[in-house]
Amino acid sequence: MPRPLIGITTYFDAARWGTWVREALISPPAYAKAVDRAGGAPVLVPPLSTGAIDGYLRGLSGLILAGGLEVDPEVYGEQRDDRLDEPHPRRDAFEVALAKAAIQADVPLLGVSRGLHVINVALGGTLIPWLPDAVHHERHAATTPHLIQVSVSSKVGKAVGDRIEVSTPHHQALRRLGDGLMAVAWADDQIVEGVELQGHRFCVGVQWHPERGDDNRLVDALVEAAMP
Repeated sequence: MPRPLIGITTYFDAARWGTWVREALISPPAYAKAVDRAGGAPVLVPPLSTGAIDGYLRGLSGLILAGGLEVDPEVYGEQRDDRLDEPHPRRDAFEVALAKAAIQADVPLLGVSRGLHVINVALGGTLIPWLPDAVHHERHAATTPHLIQVSVSSKVGKAVGDRIEVSTPHHQALRRLGDGLMAVAWADDQIVEGVELQGHRFCVGVQWHPERGDDNRLVDALVEAAMP
């Protein structure tokens, strides 16, 4: 049986190799390795023309919206915070359009960290632009592992169980959930760290990075959902 093609979104940014500095498509290898371990075939998806999205989705069996810089608050109607990194408007526009199209086409979709935020924004939700101001602590920005509570009846819970320890520094979080999204994982301060889209074959977003380390269960679940 052919391996399902799993798209992985990328940066389009300057990169250095040897004495050369050129624009390049950039993706941490952990995503491709996790897809390969799960039995899928990884395909990098560059954030170029939105006109190519329908073609991507006709060829791909599943999709990972990868992590990266914060979504520009202007995309969801908030003012930009100077403490955030410089936004990547091309990537924001492309990935929001890609998420909308994948949801409409019922293509299995996993949003990782930033990808969780992209899914929420694509469905009309909003984000907390600078999380420490909202929760009055810096624990979400720390690299210290923390425990996440997970709904056992959810797709995430069926993959990882009712709780999972993760380490994923972030300065943004979900505020208003997008249309049809259901919260399925929470930090100890009740910040939502995982969602699923009701009625979709597999549309999951998590705040942590399931492609890292030895626990490949969420990527396994995505590839299983993408099997013919």
